[in-house]
Amino acid sequence: MSTAHYKIVPHDGGFAYTLNGSFSETFRTHDAALKAARRAAHEQRVPGETGLIQYQTADGVWHTENALGIDRPEADVEG
Repeated sequence: MSTAHYKIVPHDGGFAYTLNGSFSETFRTHDAALKAARRAAHEQRVPGETGLIQYQTADGVWHTENALGIDRPEADVEG
Protein backbone atom coordinates (compact mmCIF):
# COMPACT_ATOMS: atom_id res chain seq x y z
CA MET A 1 0.00 0.00 0.00
CA SER A 2 1.30 3.46 -0.83
CA THR A 3 1.39 6.50 1.44
CA ALA A 4 0.39 10.04 0.46
CA HIS A 5 2.53 12.58 2.34
CA TYR A 6 0.98 16.04 2.55
CA LYS A 7 3.33 18.83 3.64
CA ILE A 8 2.52 22.39 4.74
CA VAL A 9 4.79 24.98 3.10
CA PRO A 10 4.98 28.78 2.70
CA HIS A 11 3.42 29.67 -0.66
CA ASP A 12 2.43 32.85 -2.50
CA GLY A 13 2.28 35.06 0.59
CA GLY A 14 0.54 32.47 2.75
CA PHE A 15 0.64 28.71 3.20
CA ALA A 16 -0.33 25.72 1.07
CA TYR A 17 -0.10 21.97 1.26
CA THR A 18 1.80 19.96 -1.29
CA LEU A 19 1.48 16.41 -2.54
CA ASN A 20 3.84 14.95 -5.14
CA GLY A 21 4.99 18.40 -6.25
CA SER A 22 1.52 19.90 -6.66
CA PHE A 23 0.34 22.82 -4.54
CA SER A 24 -3.09 23.44 -3.08
CA GLU A 25 -4.67 26.86 -3.12
CA THR A 26 -3.02 29.42 -0.84
CA PHE A 27 -4.35 29.82 2.70
CA ARG A 28 -3.84 32.92 4.85
CA THR A 29 -2.60 30.99 7.89
CA HIS A 30 -0.62 27.86 8.63
CA ASP A 31 -3.53 26.52 10.68
CA ALA A 32 -5.97 26.92 7.78
CA ALA A 33 -3.60 25.06 5.44
CA LEU A 34 -3.08 22.34 8.05
CA LYS A 35 -6.84 21.84 8.49
CA ALA A 36 -7.31 21.63 4.71
CA ALA A 37 -4.45 19.14 4.37
CA ARG A 38 -5.88 16.97 7.13
CA ARG A 39 -9.27 17.03 5.39
CA ALA A 40 -7.64 16.04 2.06
CA ALA A 41 -5.67 13.25 3.75
CA HIS A 42 -8.85 11.93 5.33
CA GLU A 43 -10.63 11.96 1.96
CA GLN A 44 -7.74 9.95 0.43
CA ARG A 45 -8.66 7.06 2.72
CA VAL A 46 -12.37 6.97 1.83
CA PRO A 47 -13.26 4.06 -0.47
CA GLY A 48 -14.68 4.95 -3.84
CA GLU A 49 -16.03 3.17 -6.88
CA THR A 50 -14.06 0.64 -8.89
CA GLY A 51 -13.55 1.83 -12.45
CA LEU A 52 -11.20 2.47 -15.31
CA ILE A 53 -8.75 5.35 -15.04
CA GLN A 54 -6.48 6.87 -17.66
CA TYR A 55 -3.27 8.73 -17.01
CA GLN A 56 -0.23 9.96 -18.90
CA THR A 57 3.30 9.29 -17.68
CA ALA A 58 6.21 11.73 -17.98
CA ASP A 59 7.35 10.04 -21.21
CA GLY A 60 4.02 10.92 -22.86
CA VAL A 61 2.58 7.40 -22.86
CA TRP A 62 -1.10 7.01 -21.93
CA HIS A 63 -2.14 4.12 -19.69
CA THR A 64 -5.53 2.64 -18.84
CA GLU A 65 -6.06 0.48 -15.79
CA ASN A 66 -8.77 -0.74 -13.50
CA ALA A 67 -8.62 1.12 -10.16
CA LEU A 68 -10.18 -0.71 -7.24
CA GLY A 69 -12.30 1.58 -5.10
CA ILE A 70 -11.05 -0.13 -1.95
CA ASP A 71 -7.33 0.27 -2.82
CA ARG A 72 -6.75 3.52 -0.92
CA PRO A 73 -3.36 4.87 0.22
CA GLU A 74 -2.38 5.69 3.75
CA ALA A 75 -2.14 9.48 4.15
CA ASP A 76 -0.33 11.72 6.60
CA VAL A 77 0.35 15.43 7.09
CA GLU A 78 3.55 17.06 8.25
CA GLY A 79 4.33 20.65 8.96
